[in-house]
Amino acid sequence: MPELPEVEVVRRGLATWASGRTVAEVSVLHPRAVRRHAAGPDDFAKSLRGSVLGEAHRRGKYLWVPLEEGTAMVAHLGMSGQFLIRPVDAVAETHLRVRITFDDSEGTDLRFVDQRTFGGLSLHDTVPGDPEQLPQPLSHIARDPIDPAFDDDAFHAALRRKRTTIKRALLDQSLISGVGNIYADESLWRTKLHYERPTATMTRPRTAELLTHIREVMGDALAAGGTSFDSLYVNVNGESGYFDRSLDVYGREDLPCHRCGTPIRRRPWMNRSSYFCPHCQKPPRPAPHP
Repeated sequence: MPELPEVEVVRRGLATWASGRTVAEVSVLHPRAVRRHAAGPDDFAKSLRGSVLGEAHRRGKYLWVPLEEGTAMVAHLGMSGQFLIRPVDAVAETHLRVRITFDDSEGTDLRFVDQRTFGGLSLHDTVPGDPEQLPQPLSHIARDPIDPAFDDDAFHAALRRKRTTIKRALLDQSLISGVGNIYADESLWRTKLHYERPTATMTRPRTAELLTHIREVMGDALAAGGTSFDSLYVNVNGESGYFDRSLDVYGREDLPCHRCGTPIRRRPWMNRSSYFCPHCQKPPRPAPHP
């Protein structure tokens, strides 16, 4: 699933190629692509028609594009969603779900392509007075660690109160957004933290170190255009990211740790996998019996 760096790459593409353009026509080719729009596909197309797309924003893995005052188009890429800028006469993609054409002479349209149809688009009211026109359904999602408004101290305090394990906390969107399975494993490896480390044992310096490494991992991924394991994740120009070539732990089961040479291990975890170095990332000691 695309994570924060991948979604940020798409956001930047939308900001460059779609913002400021007026929607001339909307074609919903698969109703599931707008299933989160309660009024249905016809209303989605009618309501979006004539709107001027604002500059795309992101909260965690969600994208939104402000429209007129008080409304925004929300997008979630799901497992395989893509926004693509294409020439208007280009052949339709096999899994094209929504096509947005514009009233200008640039000769391109905006396409939402989604093979697995887990992603989708919808229109929502925004939080009154929010300068970014944050859609109301996203108001519960915490800021992400590369957001300038992210509060490190508040995150540490919330982490200690949560009474869970560190990887579960990193994937909790109410605590910190945008950190998915891949980048959680990469950040924990860099910080030498086991994924089952209790959050109650995290000191302020360790939390600060972890946040530093999360930001480094995300920065490295952004510089590489995101992580692509197949053709399902691309930016708006159809280009794949290359950060998977620089992964230190994720997907490297039985390969030597880049730091100590110990074979990387994989363990089932919450219907996913956790990759870690058993030497660098020592498991927490069991709590003593009362």
